[in-house]
Amino acid sequence: MFEKINTMITDLLGPAGPLILVAGLAFILILATIPLLLSQKPDPMDKLKKSNRERMDAEKREVLRDKKKNDKLNKYSQFLEPQDEKELSDIRMKMLQAGYRSKDSVQIYFFAQMVLGLGFLAAGVVYFLLFVNGPDATMQQKIMYILGPGAAGYLFPKWWISKRVEKRHEEIQGGFPDALDMMLVCVEAGQSMDQSIIRIARELKPSFPSLAEEFEIISHEMKAGKDKSQVLNDMSERCGVQDVSSFVTVLNQAQTFGTSIADALRVYANEMRDKRVMRAEEKANQLPTKMTLTTMMLTVPPLLIILVGPSAVGITQMGSIGQ
Repeated sequence: MFEKINTMITDLLGPAGPLILVAGLAFILILATIPLLLSQKPDPMDKLKKSNRERMDAEKREVLRDKKKNDKLNKYSQFLEPQDEKELSDIRMKMLQAGYRSKDSVQIYFFAQMVLGLGFLAAGVVYFLLFVNGPDATMQQKIMYILGPGAAGYLFPKWWISKRVEKRHEEIQGGFPDALDMMLVCVEAGQSMDQSIIRIARELKPSFPSLAEEFEIISHEMKAGKDKSQVLNDMSERCGVQDVSSFVTVLNQAQTFGTSIADALRVYANEMRDKRVMRAEEKANQLPTKMTLTTMMLTVPPLLIILVGPSAVGITQMGSIGQ
C-alpha cells in the first residue's frame, strides 16, 4: 500500500514528491494555527478571576502576585496544556513527583514537546535532503529519516520526566529509613513532631535532597496552619512511594486513636530497616543472573579461540602440505 502511494506521489511531483507533500502539510497546519492564536478571545474565567483578585485585600494580592510570571504562556494555555481536568491533574502530579513545582511546569512541558518535535522534524528533513534523498530512496527511509527524529523529539520530554520520577523515587526510598530513625531520636528526646521535621529536613539535605525538600514543604505548610493529616497525605501523593504512604497512614492512625507516636515510629522504623536489608539481599541475589549473559559473552568466545584455534591452524597446515 505504501509503495502504491509512493509511486503515485512520485509520478505527480517527481522523486521528492513525498517530501514535498509532508512539508506542505506541516506548512498548512502551521498557517492554520496562526489565525487561531491571533483571534483568541479572552477566557471568561480569566475575567472572573481578575475581578475577584481586585476585590481581595492587600495580603491576598501579595500571595497571588506570582501569577504574573505565567502571563506569556497563559495566552496559549489551551494549546499548551490538556483541557480535560483529570488529565491535567495527572500530568501536574507527575511534574510534582519529578521535582518540578513551578505553576507553569505543565505548560513548559508541553511547549518543550512541541518545540523539540518540530525542531527534530526540521533537522530530519534537512538531513534527508542533504545525505539520503535520491532516486533509490524508499518510503520507509523517508519515514525513518523525517518522521523518526520528530517523534523522538516529541517523546524526549516524557522520557526525561519518567527518568526523573524514577530517580527521585529511588532517592526517597533509600533515605526514608534514616529519616525515620532520626525522627524517632528527636521525638524521644522531647521535641515535637514539627520541630523534628524541621531538624530532619536540615540534616538530610546533603545526602538526600529530594526527601529533605519534602520535609521542608510539610514544615512550611504546618506553620501556615494547614491540617496535619492533609499535609501528610499531600506528601505521600507527591512522593509516590509506598513506604511514605504507609508511614502517613501510621501517623494518622496514631493521631486519631491517641496512641504514642514514639511507639508507632519505633515499630515502623524497625520495619523499614528490615525492608532495606531485604531490598539489598534481593539485588544481591539478582546479580548472578544478570551477570550470566555478560560472562558468557566475554568468556566463551576467547575460550573457544584458545581451545579450537590451534587445532584449526594445524588442520589448515596439514591440508596445505597434502596439496
